[in-house]
Amino acid sequence: MIGYSTIFSYIIGIILLYFFGRMFVGPMKVIVKLICSTILGGVAILVINFIGGIFNFNIALNPVSAFMIGTLGIPGVGLIVALNSILNI
Repeated sequence: MIGYSTIFSYIIGIILLYFFGRMFVGPMKVIVKLICSTILGGVAILVINFIGGIFNFNIALNPVSAFMIGTLGIPGVGLIVALNSILNI
């Protein structure tokens, strides 16, 4: 037979698990969104490098540039292109 203290402990554990789960859902959504935007930025860099190969232009594919293009979008592409031409990387 299970005692009342064991049942009470299970109930408290389930409530704590629920609150901790709710607490960590928000940051995990942000992290997943950043990862998805970085992947899309990497795909955008690949497309730019494919099209830019005709004109002898390429952008280095690294996590920082992919993250910048993924989060900033078109202004990120402009920023990377400007930095690439200014710094002659």
